[in-house]
Amino acid sequence: MLKIIENEVLKMLCKKKLLLISGILLILISLFAYGENHSYMNTIKRFTRTTGQTQNYNWEALVNQQITDLKNRLNSPYAKDSSKNSINIQIEQLQYYLDHNMNPITPNAAKFTIKFMQQAVLLFLPLLVIVLAGDSVSGEFSAKTIKVLLTRAVPRWKILLSKYISLLIMTSIVVLEAAVISILVSTVMFHTGGWNEPVATGFRAIAGKLDPSNVVKVSQWQYAILVYGLGWFAAISVATISFMVSVLVRNTATSIGVMMATLIGGEFLQFFLEDWPLVKYFFVTNLNLPKYLTGSFQPIEGMSLVFSIIVLYVWAMAALFVSFRVFKKQDVLV
Repeated sequence: MLKIIENEVLKMLCKKKLLLISGILLILISLFAYGENHSYMNTIKRFTRTTGQTQNYNWEALVNQQITDLKNRLNSPYAKDSSKNSINIQIEQLQYYLDHNMNPITPNAAKFTIKFMQQAVLLFLPLLVIVLAGDSVSGEFSAKTIKVLLTRAVPRWKILLSKYISLLIMTSIVVLEAAVISILVSTVMFHTGGWNEPVATGFRAIAGKLDPSNVVKVSQWQYAILVYGLGWFAAISVATISFMVSVLVRNTATSIGVMMATLIGGEFLQFFLEDWPLVKYFFVTNLNLPKYLTGSFQPIEGMSLVFSIIVLYVWAMAALFVSFRVFKKQDVLV
């Protein structure tokens, strides 16, 4: 079994997809880091323009300025009622950081690395996983090598299991690679690590109000492990569903296209039909697991971190069941 898994991993490496994904990660993470630094510089410029203070300011002053900006947005006649609760919670969170002497604004490697995964897990990371997983089985049909594979004296379920395990290994490598590249690029960009700085997690939003009673203070490096662990779970869920589609569809391009359409369509579904009760059971709606740690994230009423983890787990288990069921019984006619 280990030999089969090793062979499948080598086959995936020979396709040089990991090299392509590494290049994409390096370029986009560098652009994101530059954008983060540019955004921080703009925050400082707005502060100096508003206050006339050009030196001797600290992060507390910048946070106070952000609170003032949020309050102005809250009091604007153009502010939507649906966004006012979120703005109020942001204000309360910033005030909590001020009261407990925790810097939430000055960029460093730790904050950028965490923020990248929080943003990437919803669309960017799943797209990379889809590219990686799209041809895991359908590629054998497209390349006409499936008959050779099945003529081995190995049960079909072992062949499929080896492909799935190799996909899990490669997906884990992609998540780890995203973390390593983020750390390296952001350290060069911001010249500071900040891994031992405190961060608060465990906020809860109740009736539009922030409940800090269950807040736990942890180090940035501990928080980063938690965020990337949740991101890894979301990535594995997408990889498993993509694996099922690759089994059902015997063409690589079609397999990737179906998953991309599902991913993007799921975002539109959540945006336009958020009042429909069944939307919260769709796997795309539950991918943004790290955002739950902020305490202010609840895309649809009734959703929570535990709920989303359970939904993704059920989707993944169902996808695995369908994959093995179909692969063991399907006729190979190529």
